[in-house]
Amino acid sequence: MAPTQVLATRSCCGTLLLLLLIFSSLFASSTCQQTAAFSENFAATWGGDRVKILDNQREVVLSMDKISGAGFGSKLAYGSGSFHLKIKLPGNNSAGIVTAYYTSSDQSKSRHDELDMEFLGNVHGKPITLQTNVFTNGEGNREQRVNLWFDPTADFHDYKILWNTYQVVFYVDDTPIRVFANKANKGVSYPNKPMQVIASLWNGEDWATDGGKTKINWSNAPFNAHFQGFGVDGCVSTSPDDNRCTSPTLWWNSERYQQLSSSERLAYENVRKNYMTYDYCNDVSRFQTLPLECPQ
Repeated sequence: MAPTQVLATRSCCGTLLLLLLIFSSLFASSTCQQTAAFSENFAATWGGDRVKILDNQREVVLSMDKISGAGFGSKLAYGSGSFHLKIKLPGNNSAGIVTAYYTSSDQSKSRHDELDMEFLGNVHGKPITLQTNVFTNGEGNREQRVNLWFDPTADFHDYKILWNTYQVVFYVDDTPIRVFANKANKGVSYPNKPMQVIASLWNGEDWATDGGKTKINWSNAPFNAHFQGFGVDGCVSTSPDDNRCTSPTLWWNSERYQQLSSSERLAYENVRKNYMTYDYCNDVSRFQTLPLECPQ
């Protein structure tokens, strides 16, 4: 374990000396991933009493009705990291409902960065689609979609966004479903701004299911999304291109995480072959000239 990770671990468990507390303001650790209380790293941001905190802050439920959805976000922003949340999606007929888990820089400023995982609800018995997107300098339109190969409404599953200076990888239960490699050397912009970790539940019936043809069945309201696992593995930062956040002493920047392992590559290729339903890099009707980063 790298020294900075050790310091962060001890900080999270509350046993640091004064010197270690200084370092703990910079880093968060995976050791307390499962034990961190919600309020240690996160706070409700909208939705009022539609954000319910349960089980001694080990679980949060976001609810949505006709009036409003709800959301929460991290108290700090990070310049790199590996961000997890365990999520159980709304059950029954969830068509038109979007459960979002993402990282984002300050959207009040132009040219923001964002890494999206959006779960698009569906009618009972049809697969839930996970749409990912990557925004760099305010430019998105990089959607990919996969049908999940399990019922994400039946139990919690682990969803992760790995972001370092080499690649962004989206994971479902440790299976990589998308890679966005750093191709800055080819003129492709790459996320470099501090981002918060955010989750929300909202009305997307205008587009989320069957292109907006299938609307929300409000007789099933309220819709509830459950979240667990509020520890954060991240480099706290307030400025773009923070050199501290590219340090190889941070485990998510180490050589192991600079590219997929051979087993991850096989799993990733299997997802692309069997579960991917849309890839912007293949959409020649949308792009007369494919984006520079394609193929990924």
